Amino acid sequence: VQLQASGGGLVQPGGSLRLSCVASGSIYRVNVMGWYRQAPGKQRDLVASITRGNNATYADFVKGRFTISRDRVKDTVYLQMNSLRPEDTAVYFCNADGHGGRPVRPFDAWGQGTLVTVSS
Repeated sequence: VQLQASGGGLVQPGGSLRLSCVASGSIYRVNVMGWYRQAPGKQRDLVASITRGNNATYADFVKGRFTISRDRVKDTVYLQMNSLRPEDTAVYFCNADGHGGRPVRPFDAWGQGTLVTVSS
């Protein structure tokens, strides 16, 4: 199973970006999908996650500004980021777990990361 993230870029403070991440390969079922971020010299932190039943969880530092959503048919997860701040600058990674492959077995996959830079 592979994850492909896209949508990063340079945005001014207060602006918005939408990240997308699509899972592909031999997938039986995707369970939780999520977004993490890692700023230079810092650890990778959970930003938001969403279950197969659309229950979303957010880190305190993005509550009210970011929205996670998913398309179960397309095995895609989105992160709508509004009111961006310079401290949101980081590489954003998508993650998904579930079952896939032949024979079917659990997987925990990561995307390659997409850079978000918030600067004037």
